[in-house]
Amino acid sequence: MSADAPRLAMVAGEASGDLLASLLLDGVRTRWPHARAFGIGGPQMAKRGFDAWWPSDKLAVRGYVEVLRHYREIAGIRRALGERVLKQRPDAFIGVDAPDFNLGLAQRLRDAGLRTIQFVCPSVWAWRASRVNTIARAVDHVLCLFPFEPEILQRAGVAATFVGHPLADAIPLQPPRSASRAALGLAEGDTVVALLPGSRRSEIQANAPAFLQAADRLHAQRPELRFVLPMAPGLRDLIAPLVAQWARRAPIALLDGQSHEALAACDVTLIASGTATLEAALFKRPMVIAYRMNALSYQIMKRMRLQPWIGLPNILCREFVVPELLQHDASPAALAGAVVQWLDAPARRDALADRFLEIHHLLRRDTARTATDAIAQILAG
Repeated sequence: MSADAPRLAMVAGEASGDLLASLLLDGVRTRWPHARAFGIGGPQMAKRGFDAWWPSDKLAVRGYVEVLRHYREIAGIRRALGERVLKQRPDAFIGVDAPDFNLGLAQRLRDAGLRTIQFVCPSVWAWRASRVNTIARAVDHVLCLFPFEPEILQRAGVAATFVGHPLADAIPLQPPRSASRAALGLAEGDTVVALLPGSRRSEIQANAPAFLQAADRLHAQRPELRFVLPMAPGLRDLIAPLVAQWARRAPIALLDGQSHEALAACDVTLIASGTATLEAALFKRPMVIAYRMNALSYQIMKRMRLQPWIGLPNILCREFVVPELLQHDASPAALAGAVVQWLDAPARRDALADRFLEIHHLLRRDTARTATDAIAQILAG
């Protein structure tokens, strides 16, 4: 490796991994202007000069049953990627989230003598605690987003560094509410509900009908409400027909991207469990977390849960500061009712915003620089 040009193989799955990896690449480019990065990535990584051999949306599948349907294709990609990386012999492999894909690949590469790094600790603290042994075999170092993770890993002999969460650096401490409303054509006095049913097609198919029916109920109860629904690239063809089918009356503005503007502008968000819930917390927004998935996948995950929360804001606060409605509990009536409870409780919303500001300060660690410093030490080791 030359001093300013490490070669890094990377894998990021789905939209959230693409965003996290792109922020990490910003730090890599600042430290090593001539670095090369290649592997599996999305459009945000491509903007940073990443050479995507496969697009990240190939890995955007969630749930045990859903993965089984795509297993042959995903396994084929992992084999082919491993062979190509071994031919290239990069200075390190960095897996960004997507542990089911990345840990097996990382172990193959590590056994062949490559340095391996996992950016985003698999959630061993939520479920699948036995996975920590897999991590120990697969990676040399884990870059952790949350402060409680390194101690858990280090007890199992896994080197780890808390680097903060890059979204905490990217999102301002004070949300740009007025500017975001202006950008979306919303008035200061509007009461706005943001609908975020997920970024994967399987998530949207499972969550959107209930979310949209909830919006229709809310509109019937409170006709003055405005709704915004940000869409990931390429998903309009899926979402627009669902809106026409399930929310015929509610005034829902479909946004191409602009999820951060939607979160900054809204009064409350109805949101699918995942990274987006942390984004909502960093924008200091009250939320109703909901999630539906294949019934068998849900039963498997339910048995493996190690704590009562699934939403990142609740996990970080160690209590139910926002409601979580899962599977059959995520009915349109229940979702609409939970949204109304936030709309009618301004003091509760203000108290939650203060709590979320504490989380924001905790996670703000200049992640791009901190993570790149850790990578530099690993490469020098």
